[in-house]
Amino acid sequence: MSTKILYYGIAITVLSCIVSCTSRGGSRRDNKAEYAPEINQVEVVALEKTDFSRQLVSNGKLSAAGRASLYFTTSGVIAKIAVENGARVQKGALLGKIEDREVVLNLESATLSLKKAELELFDFLAKLGYKAGDTLSMEKSVLDMAKMRSGYSETKNSYERARIALDGASVVAPFAGKIADLKAKRFDKTNSDAFCTIIDDSSFDVDFTVMESEYSFLAKGLTVKVLPFADLTRTIEGKITSINPSVDSKGQIMVRARIPNDGTLIDGMNVKVMVERTIPGQLVVPKSAVVVRDYMDVLFTYTDDGKAHWIYVNILNSNSTSHAVAANETRGAVLNEGDRVIVSGNLNLADGSSVVLK
Repeated sequence: MSTKILYYGIAITVLSCIVSCTSRGGSRRDNKAEYAPEINQVEVVALEKTDFSRQLVSNGKLSAAGRASLYFTTSGVIAKIAVENGARVQKGALLGKIEDREVVLNLESATLSLKKAELELFDFLAKLGYKAGDTLSMEKSVLDMAKMRSGYSETKNSYERARIALDGASVVAPFAGKIADLKAKRFDKTNSDAFCTIIDDSSFDVDFTVMESEYSFLAKGLTVKVLPFADLTRTIEGKITSINPSVDSKGQIMVRARIPNDGTLIDGMNVKVMVERTIPGQLVVPKSAVVVRDYMDVLFTYTDDGKAHWIYVNILNSNSTSHAVAANETRGAVLNEGDRVIVSGNLNLADGSSVVLK
């Protein structure tokens, strides 16, 4: 029994020596974590007051500035169709015509009746002592009475109706443009539907809506930029022509602008609309300069000792690339012209972080 105890004591002593030697060896360096502070590379810009281009963005739809639905005002059978959909026509061009022999005859009869009524009018005036054809020297009341007694007024009325009926037997272009919505065919009978539509696509109106809170931002004559959704790389500039002074049930206001056609726009096209207005004397920074900390907007400035200084800011206005900012004075923040604002490498910064300039 005593021999076993002796062996156990010797083994424990040897094991203790091994552990002691190992702890005094090179393993101490491996067990100690070495700390290397993180250095962030950043880019900065000098803060200065400049003009800020405030933007308002909305969606709209194009409609031709000139558009008219054209009708036959005289009933009949269509005898001629002189155009097709998509055709470009000049003002006064004949577009369609009905069979008009009857209305032509009616006008000829009305013309003969009118000439006969004129002779009867002159005879009646001669009986009153006036020279034939001299209607300028007599009183208007006398002339009106003579026209009625001779039947001239009624005949002249019939002649005008016959002339209007002949005019209504044809459809002509009221202005230059493109033909659309032509569905009628030759030998069809006219009805209440429009014969066709003519579109003046030399310019377009774009209708879009803005929120009630943005009403003061708008003004007639303000420049707009229109980008067709079919190709957002193209921009066409125009001017606001009208602002509806009424708010709809959705809290929106209708605005209309006029833009020229660059040759690629068509009626009904959907577009993106941007309205820009310059606000002078603003502290402007790239959008990348502003980050969120503690659920608030902040930016970082670079100090001479290589530190990032955290500043709370208020965003006054924004556009597609920049913010107009001001110091959040309720948080004790101060922002001055000339401050070097960090615009990149700021996503992981904290107040007092060490930084180096790229």
